[in-house]
This record gives sequence, C-alpha cells and structure tokens, in this order.
Amino acid sequence: MAHKVDEHVGKRIRQRRWLIGMTQQKLAEMVGIKFQQIQKYETGANRVSASRLWDIGEAMGVSVGFFFEGLDGAKSTQPANGLVPGDVLEDKEAMELVRSYYAIPQNQRRRLFELARVLSDVA
Repeated sequence: MAHKVDEHVGKRIRQRRWLIGMTQQKLAEMVGIKFQQIQKYETGANRVSASRLWDIGEAMGVSVGFFFEGLDGAKSTQPANGLVPGDVLEDKEAMELVRSYYAIPQNQRRRLFELARVLSDVA
C-alpha cells in the first residue's frame, strides 16, 4: 500500500509534467530511467529517492520543495470560497487552461485575463 506522502509527491510530479507539456518518456530520458518507473512514481507505487527527486526537479525546472507543497494542509473537496475547488491542480480542465494560458504571448495573456474577469463578474 502506497504511503500518502509517496502518492502526494507522485501527483505533484504528474501535475508539473503535464503542466509543462512533458511526456513520461521525455522525463524518463532526462533523468536516465525507463518511463515505466515514472509511471510508478506518479501513482505512488514506488518511492522516489532524494537524489532522483532532485533530478526530476532539475528536469522540470522546480525545486525539490515543490513536490511537497500542500502536503501538510487539509485536503478539501469543497470550494474554499464557493468559487474555486480546494485543489484546482487536480482538475484536468483547469490544468489544461493554465497550460494554454501560458502558451499565449504575455501581452495577449493580460487582455485575456481582463476579459475573463469581466465575464466572471468578479471585476
């Protein structure tokens, strides 16, 4: 049975990899392992050693601490403020939206952000 820390670290690996548009194969090549091992890390089936986590963080442009963010907080399935789910990074549509947003040139992103604020009546 996977430990909750291993599952959390695995989810963070998957989220970051998906957010930056990297395949399991590409990540595995960058850290010198087989993609099946990445799959096992992402599900929490295998623990990630400290040195391997360091390599994964380097390959994906984040510090080791990134993989532990949110671990000690209580996980909420209810929206914190009635508008946004507690862990928006677990929502595939939200992740795709964020990835697409950052693929847009910066000057256009600002205009899109303003449009979204107007459409959501939050402005």
